[in-house]
Amino acid sequence: MLTKTRIRAGIWEALLTGVSGEPTLEVLHLEQPLPGLTVTLAEGQQGAWALRLPIPAEVLTEGVQTFLVREVGAAEPLGHFTIITGVAMEDDLRAEIDLLRAELDMLKRAFRRHCLETAG
Repeated sequence: MLTKTRIRAGIWEALLTGVSGEPTLEVLHLEQPLPGLTVTLAEGQQGAWALRLPIPAEVLTEGVQTFLVREVGAAEPLGHFTIITGVAMEDDLRAEIDLLRAELDMLKRAFRRHCLETAG
């Protein structure tokens, strides 16, 4: 089981559990393996492996970028992570929800102000 933990300072981190022995993994972007993946035993967790990958700046372009994590040579990925940059956020559902929340907050403030002004 692959559990994504975070992306911080351009480094993706995850925890892999449920495998026997040290796994041989790769991270693919546009079907190309990315360099720099490290797999080490996780401290304090028996049978767990800590994964770290510095995300190369050259793979970050406008839009949605998906990275697949898999065992070397395997067809099925263990998991994936996604990075969204640039204009694609305007079309992203999460961005739309954030925009709707902001508009709703603006409407609530205007309604409350209207109620205060007309009540007196």
